[in-house]
Amino acid sequence: MCERKTDYAFEMACSNIRYGAGVTREIGMDLQNMGARNVCLMTDRTLSQLPPVGVVLDSLTKHGVKYKIYEDVRVEPTDKSFKAAIDFAKQGHFDVYVAVGGGSVIDTCKAANLYASHPEAEFLDFVNAPIGKGKPITATLKPLIAVPTTAGTGSETTGVAIFDFENLKAKTGIANRALKPTLGMVDPLHTLHMPSRVAANSGFDVLCHALESFTALPYNLRSPCPSNPINRPAYQGSNPISDVWARHALKIVAKYLKRAVRDAGDVEARSSMHLASVFAGIGFGNAGVHLCHGMSYPIAGNVKTHRAKGYNVEHPIVPHGLSVVLTSPAVFAFTANMCPERHLEAAQILGTDVSSIKKDDAGRVLADTLRSFLYDLEVEDGLSSVGYTKEDIPSLVKGTIPQERVTKLSPRAHTEEDLTALFAASMKLY
Repeated sequence: MCERKTDYAFEMACSNIRYGAGVTREIGMDLQNMGARNVCLMTDRTLSQLPPVGVVLDSLTKHGVKYKIYEDVRVEPTDKSFKAAIDFAKQGHFDVYVAVGGGSVIDTCKAANLYASHPEAEFLDFVNAPIGKGKPITATLKPLIAVPTTAGTGSETTGVAIFDFENLKAKTGIANRALKPTLGMVDPLHTLHMPSRVAANSGFDVLCHALESFTALPYNLRSPCPSNPINRPAYQGSNPISDVWARHALKIVAKYLKRAVRDAGDVEARSSMHLASVFAGIGFGNAGVHLCHGMSYPIAGNVKTHRAKGYNVEHPIVPHGLSVVLTSPAVFAFTANMCPERHLEAAQILGTDVSSIKKDDAGRVLADTLRSFLYDLEVEDGLSSVGYTKEDIPSLVKGTIPQERVTKLSPRAHTEEDLTALFAASMKLY
């Protein structure tokens, strides 16, 4: 079909979204309406004791829906934790899945649904190339309802599931539109249970989703042109529809993120960030992300001893949103010369007066805007404050190279030397 080298089309795919304070109470009726006989409810050990899961269980019980709970999801999942959830799903013969949690829970549930629907598949069959085989998904998955409890990952809208591949010390994932939840139930009341640092870090994920998808390589410059629409990737490059969502998400982040972090009881700010997370998810779910995310995967995967504040986990962790945002000033200073107008527009939305700024200064201005935003939110001072030194840079670069699914969407081409310089520039922010 495609005579050209680059793509000529893009498509818009996202989950159905239902938004409203207290909307989670409807889930039992939804499952009843779907004729669900045997539901798999996935969550993690912290959330299983909190109101969001309680509300779901009450609704299931009230409407006579039979379910089994899996609460061993790991925060920042690994291939091993995915496989444990997949085994549970295969043994349970479930007809509907419900995920109550942040991105870790929703992504784990997507993977469990995928492999339970393809019982003959090997684990690496669907994992993104070059780490896995990146095969197309052929079977129909079971319905999945996602109930996000953080305002960040946007996983309730996307066909992406991310995990740490422990042998490689790098994150990778599975990306296919077939993984999209059937319904995302976005209930802002759940975000009132996020600790302040979780609100900050998940908010940084929203910020970077919006900035990266807005500045990604345009869809019609992405190669190769797919020979068959089944091969068109979920992450297509920036496009006119994703731009709308990314811009709007940035505006909400600019207005509400600081309030949401500083006051857990600020219902307006936390509700707005929950919606911004969905908006940015619709944007990046179709456009993709680029260098901040590509570089974040080894930052999270090579963690040594850093234990982020506000996370109730037994293992060292650099939360995903933090690992993404720490490189953002360096990254946008690097990419700006390819689309300076977009970088200036982003800086303007985030509160900087750009009326007298030259295009050549777009990168510096957006980087400074981000630095002061992060400083105001008391973000750690660069990679050096989460346990990395310049001796670690070669292994961070090595962990970024396999992330070509996202890094190739950077508007500016880059070499290993460029990545080395970006990690070095991110060691200290202020």
